[in-house]
Amino acid sequence: MIKFIKMFACGLYNVWFYILAATGIIICFPLFFIFSLKEEWYPTFYWVARNIWAKLILFGMGFFPKVEFSEPLLKGKNYMLTANHKSMIDIMLMLQISKNPIVFVGKKELVRLPVFGYFYKRVAIMVDRENAKSRSAVYGHAERRLSQGLSLCIFAEGLVTSPEITLAPFKNGVFRFSIHYQIPIVPMSFYDCERRYPYHFSYNHFVGGPGILRAKVHNHIETKGLKESDMENLKQKVYDFMLKDLEPML
Repeated sequence: MIKFIKMFACGLYNVWFYILAATGIIICFPLFFIFSLKEEWYPTFYWVARNIWAKLILFGMGFFPKVEFSEPLLKGKNYMLTANHKSMIDIMLMLQISKNPIVFVGKKELVRLPVFGYFYKRVAIMVDRENAKSRSAVYGHAERRLSQGLSLCIFAEGLVTSPEITLAPFKNGVFRFSIHYQIPIVPMSFYDCERRYPYHFSYNHFVGGPGILRAKVHNHIETKGLKESDMENLKQKVYDFMLKDLEPML
């Protein structure tokens, strides 16, 4: 009986998330549409996404971000932001962390999502990992956005992993971009997103529920002077650091 109640409650909680996400897009649709028409209007699009859409979902779900900064994010400076990725609320939390506009770099498959996909393809940098031409074109898009004073965000794992994996091996994207453009990497640890609202909503038992979302923005890792030959060492260094930080907290 208790298990059935948990299943029912978690099912309702899951449905409530999608209701909030859809409601937020409906409310913001006119603003999203207008401010996605021109690239130079993206900072306003970002403000709406951060202060209306993301907050509606986070607070509507009963989530309260508690963010610790080891080093501040300076306005107008380019960064490469990255964090562990085990929840659909990771994006909303990332938006809350950075007041300064960031552009997400992600897989093109997300454009298939109704409504969300329409805006995603207009404001994010999409990449088809199976297409060499697409991977190459990403650099041109990224350089243009960086020249506008924006930052980039890539989830280094490149996929959402199964529950038993604390941190999946990192893909090259974060480190290749950071070295190519000589911008600092800002690693972040999201300690509670998976516990509060995991991608895999059903483990061997049902989990999820309101509460605090702890996050830590670590010291920035400079890439000035590094070359592509340094990429593997840099990637391993960041991975080892984040895994060591996450394991005791999860």
